[in-house]
This record gives sequence, structure tokens and C-alpha cells, in this order.
Amino acid sequence: MKDNGIRDVVRRRALRGNRTGFRFASSRLRTSIQVAPGHGRPVRLSLVGALTALALLSAQATTQAQEIEPRAYSNAPIGVNFLVAGYAYTRGGIAFDSALPLKNPQIETSSAVLGYARVLDLWGQSAKLDAIVPYSWLSGSADYAGQPVQRVVDGPLDPKFRLSVNLYGAPALTLQQFKDYRQDLIIGASLQVSVPWGQYDSSRLVNIGTNRWFVKPEIGLSKALGRWTLECSAAATLYTNNEDFYGGTKRSQDPIWSTQGHAIYSFRSGVWASVDATYFMGGRTTLNGVANDDLQQNWRLGGTLAFPVDTRNSVKLYASSGVSARTGNNYDLLGIAWQYRWGGGL
Repeated sequence: MKDNGIRDVVRRRALRGNRTGFRFASSRLRTSIQVAPGHGRPVRLSLVGALTALALLSAQATTQAQEIEPRAYSNAPIGVNFLVAGYAYTRGGIAFDSALPLKNPQIETSSAVLGYARVLDLWGQSAKLDAIVPYSWLSGSADYAGQPVQRVVDGPLDPKFRLSVNLYGAPALTLQQFKDYRQDLIIGASLQVSVPWGQYDSSRLVNIGTNRWFVKPEIGLSKALGRWTLECSAAATLYTNNEDFYGGTKRSQDPIWSTQGHAIYSFRSGVWASVDATYFMGGRTTLNGVANDDLQQNWRLGGTLAFPVDTRNSVKLYASSGVSARTGNNYDLLGIAWQYRWGGGL
């Protein structure tokens, strides 16, 4: 697939300011860059371990255990920074808190998100630290205890912080060292924490914030097969209690167990596309010691298309939909994210 001249423009600009003898071609949205030695054909390098951010930052702006996140585990040169701004729209079921005791939810949300990520060297392995700060607008209606309820609100969501480490197959490398790297099998792990700083009103059933913490450990695999990359991961989301739920009740929730898979194809131009799926189960809630009939067993399918703009900027489009939901998780999601990267010798 031709890159319509973008690669040549970027190479000319890079050659003017680059003293290392490498030529930097246009990068993929997933934070990839192509580095070509002075002789021979270009070598395509994945800078992505770092950018989960595009999927991570935008998808997690509206969901918790349900996000679909391609390229969460891959290698990237240390010292690279990423700034991500995104927008996501959902319609249908409940995007923020799927365990609410609501029937027939018809809720729309519009969410903006700003995020930052940096690639680190931890004990000789590549790692990534990222932070997500979302803001959302919500409106809609649902049935609670047989009565219709309505809600219109906007405010900040709970921010999220995550540390990811590639345990195998992705050593910490400088940009110059990275030119000889080839991905095979990568095994990674991460730990994400959600902080209850979002907008919350205990007199309202539907809120943007959740008034509780969650911790999400995860392990993932990424296997390169030519232009294809196959990925899978498994995670558990563990919740603290909400001591001031609707009507002054105490709500607790069992862990949500989730898995997701991705089939990703990388084009020669730097564009990549993926087919994504996730399944999650568990999460039964308890109000003042009384268990609710809200066990989750839900499937979501989605797709992602990412393409470069120039050496430092890229854009991603993504969508997903609930295809099978025991509880209210059959919402549709559309989103777009822009990414800017710098540092690490870029």
C-alpha cells in the first residue's frame, strides 16, 4: 500500500537534522517508527509498547473492565513520551458502571480524554507508565424498581494510572539499538489503579464517578507472524466498597474476570488495522449484604484503524459493540484519538 509521499517527505526532513546515519520514515499510530540503516532496506520498528495509550486512553475514558485494547504489549525505545487526546461516544446500555440495578437503559455519553505515557527501563526490560484524565457528558433514562429515572450530568471521570512491564521478548533498548530488534513472542504484565476522584452524587443512581477504587492486574501475550500480530490477555478487576451508594447503602462487588484477543495486520505504509474481541464475567454486586441478580457474562466485538500523519503525529479510529450481554453492556462505542510523541532521540 503506497504512503502517498508522506514517507519521502519525512525522510528528507530527518536526513537534514540526523547525524547518526539513520533515516526516520513516517510512523504508525500505534507508536511505531521505521528506521533504515545507511545501506539496505528499511527495518520496521514497533514503538508501541508505549502506546496502549491510544486504545487505552480513549477506550478507558468510558469503560472499566470492558475496554478493548490492541497493542497493549510490545517493545519501544526507552525515553519516548506520548501525549494523547481523544473523544468517544457511546449509546445504549451503561458504559460507566454496568452493575447498576437498572432496566432498559437508554443512555448516551460523550467523553473527552487526555493522557500521557512514557517508556521506561525497569531491570533491563521495557516498561511504560501512563496516566489518563477523562471528562464526560451523560444523558438518558432507565427503569429502577419499576419506575423511570432520568439523568443529565457532566464532570470528570475517575483518573487511571498504570504501570506495564514486558517480562520476556522486549528488552529495554535505546532508539539506536532498536534498529536491530525483531519482535517474536512478548510476554508482559501490568497493574492499573483507578482513583475515585470523579464527579459523584450519592443522591443519584447514575453517576460519572464511582466513589470507589479498583485495581486491575493483567498478563498478556503478543506474537508476530510476518505482517500479522496475534495478541491475547487476561485480567481481574478488583473493587473496594462504595460506602455511600444510592440512598445511603453500602455496595460491594465481586471481581470481574476478563479476556481479550486481537488479530492485527500492518500495511507497508505504516497503517495498521485490527479485529478485536473481549469477554468478561463475574462482578455480582451486594447492597447492604443482599446479593443482586447481576452476574455479568458479556461479549463485545470491535475494530481499529490507525494511520500516521507525520513523524510525530498519528490518528486512530475505533468502534465496538455488545453482541451478547447478560447485563446492560450492549452499548455501541465510536471513538477517535490523536497522538503526539517526542523524546528518546526522535
